[in-house]
Amino acid sequence: MGAVLSYAVLAAALLLACVEAAAQAPWTTTRFPQDETKAWWDVDWWERGRLPAPANHEVRSRPGSYRSGEVEVPFELHVPQGEGRFPVLVFLHGRRGIDELTRLVPLRLAARGFTVLAPDLFSGRFIDKFPLRYDPVLEDDAARAIDHALALPEARGQSRTCVVSHTRGGYYALKAMVTGGRQAKTACYVSYYPHWQHPDAPEPMQVYQFAPELERLEVPVLVFMGEQEQYQRARPILAGIEALRAKRRDAQVIVYPGVGRGFDFRPREARTLADDLAAMDAMQRTARFVRAHLGPK
Repeated sequence: MGAVLSYAVLAAALLLACVEAAAQAPWTTTRFPQDETKAWWDVDWWERGRLPAPANHEVRSRPGSYRSGEVEVPFELHVPQGEGRFPVLVFLHGRRGIDELTRLVPLRLAARGFTVLAPDLFSGRFIDKFPLRYDPVLEDDAARAIDHALALPEARGQSRTCVVSHTRGGYYALKAMVTGGRQAKTACYVSYYPHWQHPDAPEPMQVYQFAPELERLEVPVLVFMGEQEQYQRARPILAGIEALRAKRRDAQVIVYPGVGRGFDFRPREARTLADDLAAMDAMQRTARFVRAHLGPK
């Protein structure tokens, strides 16, 4: 009985100490990379109460395909409706493929005023969703998506495009630009929690290294990830951004507090308010980033 009382007294003392410590500290602060320079700061909002309200466009989608070697790669082209011409972008999916959830990302991009070519890299080669093994031929298919986007009638007069991607699509995009030699055709690169290592590389490389191609990437980069991203993905992303900045490249990363993987397409029954806030913020930042680097036609 005496031992139980001793433990109870000790627990009460620890609890009291924690309460007193919390009372002495007004709040706790977690800092993420974007907080060092306050890159998210908006003086118009803070001082004048203004919020960005970009135009929304109705979107029409149509199927198509382009040739890559011996196969036809199917794609969906999302085209904003309205007056004017809309810059053409490429969206590269990840290991999930293109389905009713992931197609929402290029659709939302189109609603911001971009024509978006979204190839289905898997179905043209009869690859099932969520493949375990990595097929390097998909790098060529991704590179040819950039070529085809710039050959579209909607891209007339446009010499470069931007590539938006997520998960493994971030690696396809990296390989297409660097190994595939498409950097000259690419004005910027955006990726949601990209896989920045060869998917079949050994585990230590997955955790502690980023893909060597990243060292040769020269186009402006914007990356989004959640605070709760898997460690073996988060570490290469942060290390890769640091390496790009050391080379004085234009590289930014936004880390969303309380958010994990899939916040841009996690289904409704699993979504949180934090997911929605992150997804909407990332989409607005993507639109501004692309317009800043792609420039007028």
